[in-house]
Amino acid sequence: MLSEIEDVVKYADGSLNSELIVIEELSKKASLLNKIHKVILMVDVGDLREGILPKDVVDIAGKVIKLPNIEFEGLGTNVGCYGGVLPSYENTKILVELAKEIKNRYGVNIKTLSGGSTVTLGLLEKGEIAPGINQLRIGEAILLAYDIKNLKPIPGTEQNTITLKTQVIELKVKPSYPIGEIGRDAFGNMVHFEDKGHRKRAIVALGKQDCALDGITPIDSSIEILGSSSDHMILDVTNCKKEIHVGSIIEFNVSYGGMLDLMTSKYVEKN
Repeated sequence: MLSEIEDVVKYADGSLNSELIVIEELSKKASLLNKIHKVILMVDVGDLREGILPKDVVDIAGKVIKLPNIEFEGLGTNVGCYGGVLPSYENTKILVELAKEIKNRYGVNIKTLSGGSTVTLGLLEKGEIAPGINQLRIGEAILLAYDIKNLKPIPGTEQNTITLKTQVIELKVKPSYPIGEIGRDAFGNMVHFEDKGHRKRAIVALGKQDCALDGITPIDSSIEILGSSSDHMILDVTNCKKEIHVGSIIEFNVSYGGMLDLMTSKYVEKN
């Protein structure tokens, strides 16, 4: 954001950008602070999230090169996020070809070609990434050792890297079907219930304000997530072999989305 320019220059060696006006402001602030700020221009190769269209990259690169206190480090791209576009030899090659055009026109050697993220690792493993790509920005692969796009663990890694621990604050046997006329829940959704008779239900101190339910999975497969409100989650622990009581800790594995929610919730302690 334009409102973050000063902090970006103060605390970061460089940044990934797609708007010339932002880079110009980075240049002004870097000049005032007597710092050199590195810039990687993001190129939209088809996923339609962020990035300059390929036809405009060479001209914009020429303007960036001229800016004081800005070091034009290279080009980057992102796929597999907004549009779900898969990485390929063809769309990584776009960066390589643009880098050649920039060198030919301006005599500038491109240091970094940042060809994607965790989703691009599969292309790298198969040797199908365009020669010249020398950086991948992998987060999920490091933190969770998993590739969500291809639904597979990263070879040679352990997946139990991040565990969510919740504490039971209520444990009672209750009917599985609500009593009375059913309307919408606190979030405006119509909720459907299956009558399974009386079940042992545990409430843990975690809710939708902290994490989407589809981002976590109980490590004990006998525990079922029934639902949640803002700050409470209800679990069916009827079939749990381990004795559950108030104060018990129930643990969950997390997905990339779950990790994102939990790491940004101020109500979840990180250890």
